[in-house]
Amino acid sequence: MALKHESKNVWKNLKENELDLVMDYANRYMAFLDNSKTERRCANEIIKLAKNNGFEDYNEVLKTGKIEPGTKIYLNNKEKSVALVVIGKQSLEAGMNIVGSHIDAPRLDLKPFPLYEDGNMALLKTHYYGGVKKYQWTCIPLSLHGIVFAKDGNKIDISIGENQDEPVFYINDLLIHLSADQMQKKLSEGITGEQLNVVVGHRPMISIGSEEKDIKDPVKENILHILNEKYGIIEEDFMLAEFEIVPADKARHVGLDSSMISAHGHDDRVCAYAGLEAIFDVEIPEITAVSLFVDKEEIGSVGNTSMESKFFENMIAELIALQGEYSDLKVRRAFANSKVLSADVTVGFDPTFPEVLDKKNAAMIGHGVTISKYTGARGKGGCNDANAEYLAYVRKVFDQNEVIWQIGELGKVDQGGGGTIAYILAQYGAEVVDCGVPMLSMHAPLELVSKADIYMTYRAYSSFLK
Repeated sequence: MALKHESKNVWKNLKENELDLVMDYANRYMAFLDNSKTERRCANEIIKLAKNNGFEDYNEVLKTGKIEPGTKIYLNNKEKSVALVVIGKQSLEAGMNIVGSHIDAPRLDLKPFPLYEDGNMALLKTHYYGGVKKYQWTCIPLSLHGIVFAKDGNKIDISIGENQDEPVFYINDLLIHLSADQMQKKLSEGITGEQLNVVVGHRPMISIGSEEKDIKDPVKENILHILNEKYGIIEEDFMLAEFEIVPADKARHVGLDSSMISAHGHDDRVCAYAGLEAIFDVEIPEITAVSLFVDKEEIGSVGNTSMESKFFENMIAELIALQGEYSDLKVRRAFANSKVLSADVTVGFDPTFPEVLDKKNAAMIGHGVTISKYTGARGKGGCNDANAEYLAYVRKVFDQNEVIWQIGELGKVDQGGGGTIAYILAQYGAEVVDCGVPMLSMHAPLELVSKADIYMTYRAYSSFLK
């Protein structure tokens, strides 16, 4: 008898015709990613697909005054986070099976006063969001997405750079010929946050009329003219807007065998999409099934669209009230009796950088969904450390449903670390463990995952919710 679990290569263990299922799932996921470049667009796409699969608006369900087993509900929380719930046969007080992911990703946000002119160019000043290697954001095609409210209250949705016939944007780096000083700096200092300035134009506004007027910043003025003409916005609107800069690239198949996917936002939309398709498999569960898609994980889960906010707890309280006599104790029991998969990515073993991982305890690309007993940093700081009883339960569910899984940790003990939303739900007394896709180049503008792993992660979540 083997003394330890030996992870299996998913590709070698696919059943007859299952390869087609892997590739079809990957194609659906890639289409989802291309429509989900920001947390707002991702939330919108999730809700659109949920409606297509029979989910009803939470506010409309509340108006009916009742819920029954099999009722499918979606909650749109400020257009940045979403909860999908399928009511089970047992009361909510008995607990829930929850798959919790996040839909924000590292990016560049525009500053409140972003637009300026210098050197005959118009540029946008940015403030990076989440953990990034700043130098990776230079010299690649970028797109701009934003929500703007004009003075008349009109909401304007802007997306530029995603379609082939649209212009893209760009951040300059220093030419190699003049980089002697830059090349002596630490990698983290080669490009600074204040140097992540996005080129948006170069052509000046030309005065038209009998009297030529001297325009102070003609290139900037031309950009403002274009924005006003096309979208009806003025410079002042930038102060109140949400603008995000992300890579303009579409999700792409990688490798001659098309076995992998390169895209922006795998962390953590790859787990979010798995949780989405998984809950679509649920009809009338014994225990209420939940898929959560939250915002702000990359900056500490703060704010009213994050997992730290009370939006989901408030939702469950309202649903418990619809099931009968309400009490705070029932809400507490609902969370304490719940089982949770914190659906977030983990690091996969990269043979180019083997020194940062303990290979015996590292997740392997192509070996399925990864259970991470703990994350954190150094002495497990800031992590949720799952208990043995719950890990045994998760193993049983996966094995019974022929899910190919593995164990992995986030690097060597003193190498670094990271965290997820796991600890937040664990605060309620719920059983929680991190479980997600192993990936490469995490937090790069374009990240890399295996189609085998994303498919097996979907299978894992589906088995857990059902």
